[in-house]
Amino acid sequence: MTDHVLVEADGGSRGNPGPAGYGAVVKDAATGEVLAERKAYVGIATNNVAEYSGLIAGLAAAAELGASTVDVRMDSKLVVEQMSGRWKVKHPSMQPLNAEAKELAARFSRVRYEWIPRAENSHADGLANEAMDAGTAKKPDVPKTVKQDRVSPVGWTGATGTPTKLLLVRHGQTAMSVEKRYSGRGDVPLTEHGKQQAAAAAKRLGAMEGLIVDGEAAPIIASPLIRTQQTAQAIADALGGRVETHPGLIETDFGDWEGLTFKEAMDRDPEFQTSWLSDTSITAPGGESFDGVHRRVRKARDELIAKYGGRTLVLVSHVTPIKALLRMGLDAGPSLLFRLHLDLASLSIVEFYPDGNASVRLVNDISHLS
Repeated sequence: MTDHVLVEADGGSRGNPGPAGYGAVVKDAATGEVLAERKAYVGIATNNVAEYSGLIAGLAAAAELGASTVDVRMDSKLVVEQMSGRWKVKHPSMQPLNAEAKELAARFSRVRYEWIPRAENSHADGLANEAMDAGTAKKPDVPKTVKQDRVSPVGWTGATGTPTKLLLVRHGQTAMSVEKRYSGRGDVPLTEHGKQQAAAAAKRLGAMEGLIVDGEAAPIIASPLIRTQQTAQAIADALGGRVETHPGLIETDFGDWEGLTFKEAMDRDPEFQTSWLSDTSITAPGGESFDGVHRRVRKARDELIAKYGGRTLVLVSHVTPIKALLRMGLDAGPSLLFRLHLDLASLSIVEFYPDGNASVRLVNDISHLS
């Protein structure tokens, strides 16, 4: 274990936004010995996103090494100043990354940030360029049965590769949803009407093409709560598949507001409730912030794509996680959480491409309930 380490991080984008990658190296602060290297292609992104991604990777590597004191050196003035607290984080796409980096930094006894010229950051810069080279060198496989001139809905974006298609299903009705109460981690079952909604959604998915390939049903992944389990099981029965769970798909932890109506929560904590509804970084009392949910769901998405990349998946979840996935697909800011409505047992579809592009194909479809 090395107590004091130096983290050098960098990121780049060829187009800004364009194909992007990051690099990070962790060194022993006393000897300069390289202890860890990290690099990855992040798809289509801006320089700032790539640079923050490099910092996050470097801090995570330092934590894995058991460091307690970290000196961060970067040639990104923006990241250094924002992480030092001297500049505000105004751009919505930067706020979750800044929060994730600060969450990692809080694990150490001290973290110091220093801006350095690009020439002094050549190790991390080289790793970032290697990542971009590797990412952009990949060529998509075009099946012989598909004509080269076929127009794709995302063709004009330049998206390449086989996407991972996520069919996002919200669970059916519960007693809490009937009464419009905050329902996060409370484990409540479906009502009889909710079971009928789940059956209708299952019938809809059972008739869709591409969910059964060579006799095998698409993976069905659900939040671990009973309302999503029951909805997912109805779909599994229709497809002849099985349900697996992922904790990252669980609903927001509403903490002390769990079980309260909106009015009851407002009467109890009027100023705090108003602030919480206007700032996604604020944590519900005893619970979780929407930014925290977004980071958790993004990690879950990345894990599922790493496991099932290029396939069609059925994800049965809740309002906030589904909105988070749609927000990622749209590359939208956090205000989307408050402007998008999702009905019970609704179906939404988003595709994530290996080059970082995405395509939202359907939002809040409830035609199967009519």
